[in-house]
Amino acid sequence: METSLTHILRSSIAALNLMLLALAPAAAEQWKRPTVHGGELTREVTRDGRVHTGETSRSGPNGGTYASSSACFDGVVDRCKRSFSATGPEGRTWSGDRYSVRGPYRVRSAGVITGPEGNSVVGVRRFWRR
Repeated sequence: METSLTHILRSSIAALNLMLLALAPAAAEQWKRPTVHGGELTREVTRDGRVHTGETSRSGPNGGTYASSSACFDGVVDRCKRSFSATGPEGRTWSGDRYSVRGPYRVRSAGVITGPEGNSVVGVRRFWRR
C-alpha cells in the first residue's frame, strides 16, 4: 500500500513541476551602447526553457553594418546555429552560417561564408574539450 501511495505522490509532484516549467515566462535581456569609434551596438537575448535565442546588430560611423542571429538548445549535447550578414562602407556584403554541437568531450563545428563576389568558403572543425 505504501509503495503505490509513494508512486502516486512522486508522479503528482513530477506533473506539477512540468506544468510550472511550461508556464514560466521567457527571460529576456536587451541593451544598447555606443562603440568606441562612434557606432552603435544592440544586443537582445531571450531564454525560454532550454532554448536561447539572440539578435545582435552593429552600425559603424562610416556606414558599415553587421547583424547576426543565433539559437541554441541546451542539453547533454548543446546545439547552436548562428547566421550573420555584414555590409561594408562601399556596399560590399558578406554573409554566413555556422552550426556547432558541443558534447561532454568534443566540439564539432561547420560553417559557410559567402563573400561579395558570390564565392563561398566552407570550414569544418572538430576538437576535444579540455
